[in-house]
Amino acid sequence: MKIERKIILLNAIYLVLIVIIGGSAIQSLNSVSSKQRFLEIADDLNTSFLEMRLSEKNYFLFNNITALYEIKTNISKANDVLDSVKDDIIPVIGESSYNELKRGLYNYNVAVTEAIDNGSWNGEIADNIRTKGHDLEDTSSRITKLEREHISNIIYRSKLLLFSSFFAVIVTALIVSRVVSRMVLKPIKYIELQARSIAAGDYSKIESPIRRDEFGVVIEAINTMSEELEQREEELIQSKKLASMGVLVAGVAHELNNPVNNISMIAQTYEEMYDKLTPTQRLEFMKKVDQESERIKQIVDNLLDFAKPREPRLSKVDINELLRKALLLVQNSLNVANIKSRVELAEGLPQLLLDENQMQQVLVNLFINAAQAMRPEGRLTVRTSLDSENGMVEIRITDTGKGIPSEYIPHIFDPFFSTKEEGGTGLGLSVSYSIIKSHGGNIKVDSRMGLGTTFTIQLPVNDEEKGRV
Repeated sequence: MKIERKIILLNAIYLVLIVIIGGSAIQSLNSVSSKQRFLEIADDLNTSFLEMRLSEKNYFLFNNITALYEIKTNISKANDVLDSVKDDIIPVIGESSYNELKRGLYNYNVAVTEAIDNGSWNGEIADNIRTKGHDLEDTSSRITKLEREHISNIIYRSKLLLFSSFFAVIVTALIVSRVVSRMVLKPIKYIELQARSIAAGDYSKIESPIRRDEFGVVIEAINTMSEELEQREEELIQSKKLASMGVLVAGVAHELNNPVNNISMIAQTYEEMYDKLTPTQRLEFMKKVDQESERIKQIVDNLLDFAKPREPRLSKVDINELLRKALLLVQNSLNVANIKSRVELAEGLPQLLLDENQMQQVLVNLFINAAQAMRPEGRLTVRTSLDSENGMVEIRITDTGKGIPSEYIPHIFDPFFSTKEEGGTGLGLSVSYSIIKSHGGNIKVDSRMGLGTTFTIQLPVNDEEKGRV
């Protein structure tokens, strides 16, 4: 069922409850109003009956025949009142009670008329008047009392109904809220988890049963989107692999072409001038060949390290001490370039499981890159810190160089990509990236043109050291 229909159904249930409660309350109020109206009439009748009984006592005490006429007048008025409100009070007290009142008035009227017709005092007639008057008063009081009890019962039932209805509405609201929560929040949770999975690169489908409502449509759309994204990502990865392969082949060809051409030229020159060369000159030619061969070897070694880095030989390393050693290796280059260094190493850092040689290679490469990016009087800053929340040691290497253009940053770890005008192979950062990843770490770059560049290396703290942090 569609959520819209479910909401309409729930609203209809609430409306029915409200109508039932409201109808019961209105009915109870009408009953109370009707009975209240009868009580007002009954009060007037009881007042009239009281006057009759007073006139009756005057007759008994003073034998005043005029009192009997007053009684008959009040009886006539009471009958007129009952006749005028007959349609109002019969639904309240019932026809039998109404007839009982009329009969009581009639009998009382007959007794009074008999006394008037007799003219003289008669004890038996007086007793009959007293009895009929008492019966009439008793009937009126009994009916009035009964109706007051009815009003009390109606009010009690109305209060009970209102309290019960209030409780029922609260319980229904809680149940409905629970149902709506399960009906709405659960699929939203599925959708949220799927969205996070897609953002993390997991394109698995939502395996929950597909609902026949709006959420079901959304889930189906997300599953379809996941399939398409997975397919497009595979196509993109394949395309990037092909593009990287082209860059790699072109870079290898370019990097190897220069030393090979140099060796070829040296060999040709050596052959042509062999007889004219002194032994020392011949040795110089061979040294040049050896240098170019070493250059080729270095390119091939870097390429092999990038393509298939060897497994790191891990040992516990003091990262601050490793940074100091790496700085000593490049200190001469920094002095020649008139680059000042600043070291801010956090104390008490845990030892890390690292391949010391590989990590030293990464640090030296980053130091040299930073120095080459700066002019004289530049500053190289090295900082270490502990990110205990993520269980990482951070190394920040900051230079005050010219910076890296923003469009280059996504490619600086690509093989054979270099921002150096000449002399760079474009493999240093690629190899460094691979080494750091093989240690379970991360490397990122933040650069601003004209202000400098910061490389941040994050290396994980091993489980033994985490307990000491």
